[in-house]
Amino acid sequence: MGQSQQARGLELHGITNVARVYWNESIPALYEEAVRRREALISTNGPLVCRTGQHTGRSPNDKFIVKEPSSEDRVWWSKVNRPIEARHFDALHQRLLNYVEGRELFVQDCFAGADPRYRLAVRIITEQAWHSLFARHMFIEMPEAPGRPGHLQPDFTVIDTPGLHAEPSHHGTNSEVFILLNFEKKLVLIGGSSYAGEIKKSIFTVMNYVLPLRNVLSMHCSANVGPAGDVALFFGLSGTGKTTLSSDPERNLIGDDEHGWSEDGVFNIEGGCYAKMIRLSREAEPQIYSTTERFGTVLENVKMDAATRVLDLDDDSLTENTRGAYPLEYIDNWVPSGQAGHPRNIVMLTADAFGVLPPIARLSSAGAMYHFLSGYTAKVAGTEKGVTEPKATFSTCFGAPFMVLHPTVYAKFLGEKIARHDVRVWLVNTGWTGGPYGVGSRMKIAHTRAMIRAALSGALDSAAYETDPMFNLSVPAAVPGVPTEVLKPRNTWKDPAAYDEQARRLARMFGENFKAFEADATPDVRAAGPHRA
Repeated sequence: MGQSQQARGLELHGITNVARVYWNESIPALYEEAVRRREALISTNGPLVCRTGQHTGRSPNDKFIVKEPSSEDRVWWSKVNRPIEARHFDALHQRLLNYVEGRELFVQDCFAGADPRYRLAVRIITEQAWHSLFARHMFIEMPEAPGRPGHLQPDFTVIDTPGLHAEPSHHGTNSEVFILLNFEKKLVLIGGSSYAGEIKKSIFTVMNYVLPLRNVLSMHCSANVGPAGDVALFFGLSGTGKTTLSSDPERNLIGDDEHGWSEDGVFNIEGGCYAKMIRLSREAEPQIYSTTERFGTVLENVKMDAATRVLDLDDDSLTENTRGAYPLEYIDNWVPSGQAGHPRNIVMLTADAFGVLPPIARLSSAGAMYHFLSGYTAKVAGTEKGVTEPKATFSTCFGAPFMVLHPTVYAKFLGEKIARHDVRVWLVNTGWTGGPYGVGSRMKIAHTRAMIRAALSGALDSAAYETDPMFNLSVPAAVPGVPTEVLKPRNTWKDPAAYDEQARRLARMFGENFKAFEADATPDVRAAGPHRA
């Protein structure tokens, strides 16, 4: 098919007069283009190494949703879902259409959602070859011939132009960066940032709007399945361990970040993984580490010696948020269908920067709702622009930046499913022990893995439990393979009085944060949180 015919395929989106279109290109072809265009270098063992420039994490303050009649009454308008007028969107859209004239563009047609009944057909149009490769990894491939446009009628389209900058005074944006979602036009516009994660998360945001309206719970979680078919979900923000802990050689990986839960079970929304690479260890994380030695993997902001092309995964001079994008099939024990049954266990992950939460606790159904609505963790350095060290935060549903509907919509869904399928729920702290950030140390991954293994295997079902007096949590008295003193964080601090002070401080923060949900929460959920201090 000639270039003129391929270019005509973009007229549906108002894109005309482009120099060339690379449509559904293969991994090798996109490698060649990324190198030819000096967007990336190839490391010794094959990964493509790219830099994102000024923006090494998401820009949440630059995401807006167009306020229009079809979605206006459903959207949870808040500091994470900022409204923008349709006229500003249209003006920036027209500027984008003018910007791409005469340029080369890359297109990937793919799916979001492994379950055919609930998936969206998405078209990702980018000006960078490596962003097209990123999209190819992150979403689910269509059976189209490489290099040829298919017959897709997209349900949603993303146009990604990092080189185009907004004018806040003219376009109603917060800065030169923009991530604009228009549910009426089924269109996402991204510009001003080369951080590829904006592409992935914009579609996840769309799915968080679309799926609940189809009676499917959308979730910011990873998922795996054991030999007996027992499914486990791992909720948590970036950096809390979703990818690391779900990549278990003894269990099969369904997906590492985004899932839907329908009446038939769970399904992956994506087709790849987007893992943090900083200080990755071959011993502690062998499966993820192996992807840094494979052709096809895209590495963001990972330092590499320009002469030898050898990677340095420990170097954080560019950012703490170094990332790797790769297809799920790069993990040996992946689930090709991306689907499985209903969960037997749910693990809610938190990286507690105060160092006062127990490393594992069993949650009642009311406790699960409390902690799901609270979404306490610490934002890990580099995940968002301006975050240079862990910072305590509450992110409802463990993913507030991506939740379009009111949090109680997702919480009600989750509560009903936990009750219907008799799911066990655990709160696991992957953060600090022995003191707060800067004093204590990060929880040993070997201990966390042992605790999760015990929870998923049923070894903790008959264990003795003690109630944490401050946080109202049921903590097991013993876990196989874990020192007993680790289970009680107060015992790991040199100064118990200092622990008490920090614990009271965090308990008060929980209480202040939950005031936003008290009116909608049942009495048992309100009572499931920390005791007021």
